[in-house]
Amino acid sequence: MQNLIKMKIIAQGAEAIIINYPRKDWVFKDRISKSYRIPELDKKIRARRTKAETTLLLKASKIINAPIPEEEHSQKEHFRITMPYIKGKKLSEHLDNFSLKKQKQILKQIGKDVAKLHDSNIIHGDLTTSNMILKDGKIYFIDFGLGFISHKFEDKAVDIHLLKQALEAKHFKNWKELFNEFSKGYKKSKDAGKTLSQLIKVEKRGRYKHQ
Repeated sequence: MQNLIKMKIIAQGAEAIIINYPRKDWVFKDRISKSYRIPELDKKIRARRTKAETTLLLKASKIINAPIPEEEHSQKEHFRITMPYIKGKKLSEHLDNFSLKKQKQILKQIGKDVAKLHDSNIIHGDLTTSNMILKDGKIYFIDFGLGFISHKFEDKAVDIHLLKQALEAKHFKNWKELFNEFSKGYKKSKDAGKTLSQLIKVEKRGRYKHQ
């Protein structure tokens, strides 16, 4: 990895490593090789997932605030997505520091943005405040690595269920009020009623499994 001295690792997960390249104010998302995979298969999986996420980001960024991948640079590196560095406040770390009024405004906007994604059949796949950044009053959605395209209300409901669980776990003090505001914003979706009805079924299945 070239010029690593000038770069800074800002996040690392099981699937990828995120590196900031300050000179151009870029972020590189490099998919990590898995030693347990057959090398040829590993390359195919990483290349396919990188291409899929790039395509999803390009589509999402036309609908909501999301980093727009640099297609030319991403295509040259089959396992890398190059995109602008979003300098802002990660909501998982800062949401609770805002007034309740501002928190509710933020969640209502998140609801509107998720409605736009779902109306375009984009499933984020990891809808938590860890993947949302507040910058200049705008909310940016990041990390579409688990995302996919689906028209199914079940997939959209599961997406929302993930956010609800994240609010309850990370922002438990006001989570009910915050999710209520999210729901108000989400009702902008043309299929909000069907998706939120499916959410109730998803939650009932979850409770049944844990009894």
